[in-house]
Formats: sequence, structure tokens, C-alpha cells
Amino acid sequence: MTSTLPCDPEELRSLFLFEHLAPDQLDRLCAAGRIETVPPGPVYAEGDPATCFYVLLDGTVVTSRRVGNDDVEVNRTSMRGVYAGAFQAYLGDQVPQLYVNSMRVTETSRFFVLSAEEFAQIMRDWFPMAVHLLEGLFFGNQTFQQVVSQRERLLALGSLSAGLTHELNNPAAAALRATSALRGRVAGMRSKLKVLAGGPYRKSDLDTLIGVQERAVERIAKAKELSPLETADQEDAIADWLDGHGIRGGWDLAPVFVQAGLDEEWLEQVAAAVDGELLESAVRWLNYTVETELLMNEIEDSTSRVSALVNAARQYSQLDRAPFQVVDIHELLESTLQMLTGKIGSGVRVVREFDHDLPRVPAYPGELNQVWTNLIDNAVDAMDGSGTLTVRTSRDHGRLVVDFLDTGPGVPAEIRQRIFEPFFTTKPVGRGTGLGLDISWRIVVNKHHGDLEVDSEPGSTRFRVRLPLTAPAPETEEAAS
Repeated sequence: MTSTLPCDPEELRSLFLFEHLAPDQLDRLCAAGRIETVPPGPVYAEGDPATCFYVLLDGTVVTSRRVGNDDVEVNRTSMRGVYAGAFQAYLGDQVPQLYVNSMRVTETSRFFVLSAEEFAQIMRDWFPMAVHLLEGLFFGNQTFQQVVSQRERLLALGSLSAGLTHELNNPAAAALRATSALRGRVAGMRSKLKVLAGGPYRKSDLDTLIGVQERAVERIAKAKELSPLETADQEDAIADWLDGHGIRGGWDLAPVFVQAGLDEEWLEQVAAAVDGELLESAVRWLNYTVETELLMNEIEDSTSRVSALVNAARQYSQLDRAPFQVVDIHELLESTLQMLTGKIGSGVRVVREFDHDLPRVPAYPGELNQVWTNLIDNAVDAMDGSGTLTVRTSRDHGRLVVDFLDTGPGVPAEIRQRIFEPFFTTKPVGRGTGLGLDISWRIVVNKHHGDLEVDSEPGSTRFRVRLPLTAPAPETEEAAS
């Protein structure tokens, strides 16, 4: 049970916090405050109204922060004079007057205790200039952090936009080239069809050619991918076959047939199906047909890639979607990975280890995508363009877990506890603001009531995000505010 004892001004003077106060100031503190002896156990809880300012006289205190469903120890000390509680009382109604952490004592401890109102009044009476400076520092830093946070988001958006533009340009340019080539091949087909139709060919011959054409198109869809060496050998073999059957320019026709998966055996079937005088015309007609089909496949593939990128961008930005919804976490991860393809580069191998049996979870998907972006971006930077990025999903004690593992040099032990602090960065000047992990932590912990932690050693770093499978009603405030 807590007990109250008389206050001794000389004992207060022995604390670093009060050592320079005048006797009358110490007397006022003793008159306004009290000495409390607290048995082992909780003193106050995070989120409760901040009613008292505590200064440790002797004993041991432990402060902690709530992370999801867990209390994470922040500090443990027996140092006389350490303070906690309502130390922002002097800001008044400008900020919510709530305890920002929880405090407990591990042994019977003594505190000097001031009510929040008395502490605020003493600060204003004795240190009016300091109060103004502290107010300016507090709110100025808050505003600065918001501005830089917004800047960080804009820079990330700019990087993503540049990467998306690059990724869109490749298939769009491929489709444009294929369309231009297709126009020429279709013109050649029309010309060759006119020659065939006007020549001394029987209807049965044309029917045979059409049948061969259809079978060639069917084989294109089943064509196997060859190595460069296999491709060169096959092109030489087909060119030799064409030259041996009196067909001019075989070296020019062979690459198209090889790309379509057509070989000498197929050409023998063509030769057996048509009369000898029709063979060259038939082969050139089929070459036009095959190349046209390949170009149409290329256009289809390119436009499909453009469509997939646009869909990924919509999924990533959550355009026209409610901010809070039940989502498939894998869709969010895939859209982010696709958006960051240009950033990741060809030197980083991406491994997906997804548990697709995981349920959909309630979340703010647009903000989770920002978390994925920050963690992937950091991993890629750490690997300096070469290594393996593994993205893994699983379930752990009723929570959904997303792991990001990289093969970079690791996070040194001496800074591991600081990486989630605002403005702390290990990147060179101009390359990082130190807010990416801070924003991610607040989105995961404050917004989603989850947890974000890091485990690192040289060659293996893991950032682990834990999210609850259920969530309370959506909040109205911004995660990063």
C-alpha cells in the first residue's frame, strides 16, 4: 500500500533536478508536493490521464510502452532524480495530457510527487522563458517532423513514379515495334495471297496450305524455349534444309521458324503435303503466317504487361477504395514488389515464400503498402544491388507475420535499438531522412496495433511485421500524424 511521508527540502536539493533551486523554491516544492513510498507493482499505466509528476528518491523503476498486446520494456534504472509521468503538463490543453508510458517499481521505492497542475504552475512561474522555448521546440519539432515525413512520402512516390514509367515504357515500346513490323508482314501476306490465288493452283492445294498453316499456328503455342547455342544450331539446320530444297534466302527465313518451334521434320511434312513446284511459295507463305502470329503474341504479351502494371499501381495506391478494408496481404505484397521492380534491379533475386492459407485481415492497405515499400527499399539499399530478398508470410500465435529477409551486411548491434527513431539514418547525406522506419513503426504499431522488430547479423537481416487477424473499429486520425 502506498504511504505518504513528510518532504525534506534538503533531500530534494540532493537531486540533480533541484540542486540549483533557492531555499524558498525548495520550500514551495515541499509544500506543493509529497513523498510517497510505493510497494513493488504498477505506479501508473500508459494512456491514463497524466495526473502526477514523479521524481525517484530511491528504489528501482521500470518504464514500458504498449506494442500491440505486449508491454515492451523501455528503461530500467535506480538513478536518483530520474523523473516520469506528467512532464508535459506545462503544455496544457495544447496536447492530450495522458501518460505516454507505463511505470512500475520492482522494489519498495520512494518518490517525490507533484500534481500535474502544481508542476505546470511552478514551471510557468519560475521558468516562463524556458516554457516558451520548450513549447516552441516541442511544436516546432512536431511540425518539422510532419513536413519531412510528407517530403519522405513524396520522394518515395517520385521514385515509384519513375520506376513505373520505366517499366511501362519497355512493354509499350515493344508493342509499338511489333505493331510496325506486323503491318509490313500483313502487307506481305496480302501480296503472297494474291500470287497464290492467281497462280495455277488447284483448290485442293490451297486447302492443303491452309491446313498446314493452322497446324503451324498450333505448334507456336507449344514451342519450347531454346538456349542461344541450341537456337543457333537449329537455325543452321533449317537454313541448310531450305537451301537443299532450292529455296533462296534460307538464312533469312530460318530464325522465324526456329522461334516458332518448327524444325526440319515439320518442313518435311510441308514438302510431302504440297507439290514440288508449290514448295517455295508455300514455305514463304507459312513464314509470313508464323511471323505474324509471333508478332501478335508479342503485342498481346506487351499489352498484358502494361495492364498488369496499371492494375498493380491501382492496387498499390488503393485508388477509389475505402481506406480501411479486409484485404489479402499477398495482393498488397505483389503489387508493391511489381511497383519496385525497377528499384530492385536484376542483381537482386526475389524469393516469395507465401502461405496462401492465411485469412484476409482488416487493415489500411494503402499504408501497409508504404510499410512494404520502406522495408524493401532498405533491404535493396543494404544489399547494394546484389543478393537475395526473401518475402515470407506465416501465422504465429494468432497473428499474421510478414518477414523481409536480405543478405546484406546486417545492422550493427550498437545502433539496432535506434533504427526506429525519427531522423536516425545510416545512409549518406542526401540519400535518407531517417523517417522511413519511424513511419513504418507507427503505421504497424499505432495504426494496426501490431509489432515491428528487427533481427540482424552479417549476411542475414530480418524485419518482421506482426499484424492482428482482427482489429477494432477503424480510427479517424492519420497513422503518421
